[in-house]
Amino acid sequence: MFTPPIRFGTDGWRAVIADGFTFERLSIAAQASAQVLTRTYPGEGIVVGYDNRFLSEQFATHTAEVVASLGIPVYLSTGAAPTPAFSWAAKQQGCHGALVITASHNPAHYSGLKVKGGFGGSVPPEITTQIEQEMQNLSSANTQKAPIQSWDPWPSYVTQLSRFVDLEKLKGSPAKIWVDAMFGSGSGGLTRLLGDTITELQAYRDPLFGGFAPEPLPQNLHKSSQIIAADPAPLKMGLVFDGDADRIAAIDGQGNFLSPQILIPILMDHLAGRRGLRGEIVKTISGSELFVKVAEYYGLPITEMPVGFKYIAERMMSTEVLLGGEESGGIGYLGHIPERDALLSGLYLIEAVTDTGQDLSEIYRTLQERVGFTSVYRRRDLHLADQTQQTQVLEKLHLDPPLEILGQKVVKHFDQDGHKLTLANSSWVMIRGSGTEPLLRLYAEAQDIESVNHLLDWASEIAKGGAPTA
Repeated sequence: MFTPPIRFGTDGWRAVIADGFTFERLSIAAQASAQVLTRTYPGEGIVVGYDNRFLSEQFATHTAEVVASLGIPVYLSTGAAPTPAFSWAAKQQGCHGALVITASHNPAHYSGLKVKGGFGGSVPPEITTQIEQEMQNLSSANTQKAPIQSWDPWPSYVTQLSRFVDLEKLKGSPAKIWVDAMFGSGSGGLTRLLGDTITELQAYRDPLFGGFAPEPLPQNLHKSSQIIAADPAPLKMGLVFDGDADRIAAIDGQGNFLSPQILIPILMDHLAGRRGLRGEIVKTISGSELFVKVAEYYGLPITEMPVGFKYIAERMMSTEVLLGGEESGGIGYLGHIPERDALLSGLYLIEAVTDTGQDLSEIYRTLQERVGFTSVYRRRDLHLADQTQQTQVLEKLHLDPPLEILGQKVVKHFDQDGHKLTLANSSWVMIRGSGTEPLLRLYAEAQDIESVNHLLDWASEIAKGGAPTA
């Protein structure tokens, strides 16, 4: 049976446990990653952490043993914690970097390895390329084994987050605050900061994630939405973290799902408006046009990047970035590490509701009116038989891109990361392959839900080979 080579996607390597992801293959990836990290980033030692998935502790311990056998000291986490906690630890402790056992939002049968640099964020593409090359020429370790030190990542991480908000003010918030941890490693995080102000859902370890992938999408959150909608509190909000708590979504007081396409403009408005902060806004190509409108409203520069927070992180290291966000919910902030952080996003959203006394959806509607831009966005995931089918669809769009879609002329074609097609009426549709699963992600934004669904249906037909490209 063919086992595909170890390849790093938008944020690390992920594969099915006991198939592509085995202890033997993890040894190869961990050794290569550790060797490249120590050559690239100054420091001492490597942090090893993990999430709540099946066998995560064992995979982490194995990773620590591999790294220590290279003569590199290891700080091995005593428990599961958010990925940004390990990124922060790598920087705060002066390490070469961090290796985190997590498959993030992937289904339960996946595990993975994220590689973080000593600066506190995901390593750039040229480093993952070096790691892939390093795996082809590994030699046996012949140095004296370095120590493995057990260590709790939570205290330092919580202290860092507490620097960004007034915790006492948030503890007195007029809102009832729910947090759905989706059985992931963010469980208990905001409770550590805000105590019994927080009411948690799905905050215990379940390696099967309740039968859903730990990804904050509406189809995975029906139960939580119903619980929050039924709460009699006059003002309430729900925050949702993915499996390793580096991505966020939300639920409003009526139980409606709020995607990051809604939350990022709210956060931009809060930081630039009520907080008076300045800096560049960085968005990925799948981000809403409302990001642009809010940036223009506040006179903030804005830069567009391919999908993948590592591209945003690079920009954050060279520029004063107020907020860098991707449509999947990964958001990073000025003054913190160049890393997406769901818990910090959650604190800022609680602050916005506390300051305004308004429901998140009300804040969003008011913002749309203020900047004069209203739109509807949806994403649809299309599962495929294998990666080959994904490649064929994207290659077809490359060779024969459409000039017109549903009667609208294509005025812009961005093809650096999938294919984003902007139409004459300012709506857009995008087809992009997943870097970790055999599926296509279909995105669309338009003036109304009917138009969005028509664009997504068109993209689905293209992906299935049943519609013309022009």
